[in-house]
Amino acid sequence: MSHLEEVKTLRANPDHHYNCCQSLLIAFSDVTGLSKEQSDALGADFGAGMNHGATCGTLTAALMILGMKGYDKKTAADLIMKFKDKHEYTDCAHLLGKAREQGIQRKPHCDGLVFEMCETLDQILAGNN
Repeated sequence: MSHLEEVKTLRANPDHHYNCCQSLLIAFSDVTGLSKEQSDALGADFGAGMNHGATCGTLTAALMILGMKGYDKKTAADLIMKFKDKHEYTDCAHLLGKAREQGIQRKPHCDGLVFEMCETLDQILAGNN
């Protein structure tokens, strides 16, 4: 199963809510070397912008994954800048507010960010950033 397929399966699970961070960490556990259980536990408090509207969970997960693979700060900074250029904000509260203004509900908005970051991470890891 590809990372994107796994992320989509996790996000669609009606029996357990995986936040944005958990969804990416679990799907990329083959990359980080963490078990799926460890990835789930690690990401638990990073949903909803660290539970208070701060940095988007997709970004925190991506930075953890890149860090586990030894990528440098420039790669991390480039990822953050590209995300901000595309979405205007990096924090959950503003991202959700912008989505609301556009009439986009929370789940589809967050799913879209998770799927997008999953594809971005796969590109970076493949050397196609």
